[in-house]
Amino acid sequence: MTRLAPSVLLLLALGACASVPMAGPQANQEGKRFDPPATGSGAVYVYRPGWMALARTADVGVAGGYHAELAPDTYFRLEGPPGPIDLVCKADNTAEQQIDVRSGEIRYVEVVMNAGLWGAQCSLREVAPNEGQSAVLRSKRVTPH
Repeated sequence: MTRLAPSVLLLLALGACASVPMAGPQANQEGKRFDPPATGSGAVYVYRPGWMALARTADVGVAGGYHAELAPDTYFRLEGPPGPIDLVCKADNTAEQQIDVRSGEIRYVEVVMNAGLWGAQCSLREVAPNEGQSAVLRSKRVTPH
């Protein structure tokens, strides 16, 4: 019986993995090219690194608009007019961050998930382009809902 315990725990852990709507392979590869935004626009990549320990999804979006669920190792790209963008993430808490995007610019924001005293806690932090691109290349693109 004790031999089965690790196997049962592994199956339970895998069953708890988060599931989110994924973009197709072509959209995923397009996002990983890091193409400049359209003329007169800016872009923001929002990604969530991680692994199975915090498999719960984080609901991330723009105040009053686009939102998607991010599981570990997923990302999305937003593109739109320059100016401030109010990002919000929700888990067992809510965190906000404003990013000011200029025309032609690409910014990168990491969703950080931590196990808190009252459950999964999310926060947002802007990162350098090389760090953001490296994380996106290891991730898969999600679709909004």
